[in-house]
Amino acid sequence: MRRLYSFRDLVALRVVRSLLDNGMSLQRVRRAWDYLRREGGMDDHLAEVKLVTDGQTIFHVGSDEGELMDALRTGQLAFFVAIDEIAREVEEDVTRFELDRSTFLTMLRRVEDDISDEQAAAGG
Repeated sequence: MRRLYSFRDLVALRVVRSLLDNGMSLQRVRRAWDYLRREGGMDDHLAEVKLVTDGQTIFHVGSDEGELMDALRTGQLAFFVAIDEIAREVEEDVTRFELDRSTFLTMLRRVEDDISDEQAAAGG
C-alpha cells in the first residue's frame, strides 16, 4: 500500500525524529504531540510552532513568546525567563534614569543660579 505524505507530515516526522535523536523517549514525544494537537498548538502553521526540551520534558513556546507550557504535563505553565527582554528593560530604565538625572541637575543649576542672582540683587 502506498502512502502520500504532505509537506506538513514530513516536517512533523522530522521534528519527532529530532526529539528522539536527542534522547526523548517515544512515549514522551507522543504525549507532547498529542497535547499540541489537543490544545491547538498544531493549528498554527507548523513552522511557527516552537518546541524546547531540556532532555526530560518538551515545552511549547506560546505565541506570546513569554509563555512556556510543559507539553508532557497537560499544559502546566512553566517558568520562562527571556533574558534579552530583561536586559532591554534594564537598559531602558538606565537610559530613563540618566535622562531624569540630567533634567534634575539642569533644574538644580537653574535654582542655584536664581538664588545667586537674588542674593546679588539684594546685596548690591
